[in-house]
Amino acid sequence: MPRHDGRQNDQLRPVSIERGFQSTSPGSVLYRAGRTMLLVSAQIVDTVPPFLEGKGTGWLTAEYAMLPGSTPGRKERRPDGRSTEIQRLIGRSLRSVVDLAALGPATIYIDADVLEADGGTRTAAITAAFVALVDALRTRYGDAVGSILKDAVAAVSVGIAAGQTLLDLDYAEDSQAEVDFNVVRLASGPLVEVQGTGEGGTFTRTQLRALLDLADVGIDRLIQTQRQALGDAWPFDSLTPQTPTE
Repeated sequence: MPRHDGRQNDQLRPVSIERGFQSTSPGSVLYRAGRTMLLVSAQIVDTVPPFLEGKGTGWLTAEYAMLPGSTPGRKERRPDGRSTEIQRLIGRSLRSVVDLAALGPATIYIDADVLEADGGTRTAAITAAFVALVDALRTRYGDAVGSILKDAVAAVSVGIAAGQTLLDLDYAEDSQAEVDFNVVRLASGPLVEVQGTGEGGTFTRTQLRALLDLADVGIDRLIQTQRQALGDAWPFDSLTPQTPTE
């Protein structure tokens, strides 16, 4: 049954990735997924947090914010628990594909600002951040980026709403979902993180497997979109999306 926006249950919202949106950042992306829109940038500095000083390894951290006009009614400019949780998720997800020892004593800063929110902002931030990260690393390290990045990473939401298993929920669907998951996965197959809850009900193991399988479909498509957006800057010779098998 078509959804309220005409999509099939296994269909992503239209995605676009505009690289180099900020001339002041070595890596920046304007990312759109339907009406959700984010500006994500990546910058690299030659310092590390105190706990890594003298260890010869690097770090990656992230900040996430929803701008005041990103939602109906003004969103206040102040940190909150949700933003802190999301930026930690973004950092963990990107660190999963960076060889921090190969990076050396430097810190990568990922900044994700939501310009318009219509659901799925955290997963969009992760998917966009990987593209910005590639450009920032290539600007600094050239072709050596292939020795720093171990894999590609993307993320998508899945859920159950009105009894239907859905991919890439927008706000209208997410706000009514009985079950809501965010899935982060590498291009080569392994999962990085799965966040899920039965917000308006419970779910079975069979439904959980169906949700993860549907997330694989979406993530494979998103990684293909990342690869198309990066073109010749794609940092891997042979890595292609690979849905995991048991």
